[in-house]
Amino acid sequence: MADIRASTVLPARRTDIELQTADGLKLVGELAVPEDRPPVATLVCLHPLPTAEGMMDSHVLRKASYRLPALAGLAVLRFNTRGTTSARGTSEGEFGEGEAERYDVAAALEWAEYHDLPRTWLLGWSFGTELALRWGRDPLVEGAILLSPPLRRATDADLDAWAEFGRPLVALVPERDDYLRPPEARERFKRVPQAEVVGVDGAKHLWVGEPYVRTVLNEIVKRVAPEAYPLPAEVP
Repeated sequence: MADIRASTVLPARRTDIELQTADGLKLVGELAVPEDRPPVATLVCLHPLPTAEGMMDSHVLRKASYRLPALAGLAVLRFNTRGTTSARGTSEGEFGEGEAERYDVAAALEWAEYHDLPRTWLLGWSFGTELALRWGRDPLVEGAILLSPPLRRATDADLDAWAEFGRPLVALVPERDDYLRPPEARERFKRVPQAEVVGVDGAKHLWVGEPYVRTVLNEIVKRVAPEAYPLPAEVP
């Protein structure tokens, strides 16, 4: 047996993809699926703020794509929002302050639906949580998992709309977050009866450190693919 480390990349079928937005832009991305079985569910990943180096390769999202297809049978779809660059390439367009990105979220969900990916969940991190709350209320979406939600661009009106949407909402909030900490998060998310706020002791906004990454991935799997929970710490 070998320990799963920060650099571990487990087997999966990985395909470069392109998304086409309704306003005419081409976005670059990647789909990772289990190597030897159909996926049981899908994560559509929405990355942190691109003007602060957020991208589809931001480490928690990258590690989700490296591990969860093999360990939990999940499909992981990552992409760069408009104007964002990573090793995969640069998506067309310019940063839209979270407004024009509505078309990016829609394009990812349309791609997932067209390719028959099952049981779509949104996985947003920081800026990506704002996109999930504001533009992710699509019939295709089964629920959303929010990492370090700042609740800045997303307002109480967006929370009220998600409450009406009725789909599960899980917020993983670091104890030492720079923007929103667990006590305030619990107050803000009271507007969403089906929301669950999970405070993570010791964690910071960027989830640096392998123990925190493992916590995040386990909390994701607990909701999206509970039969795979808890994730192993070793692989053959």
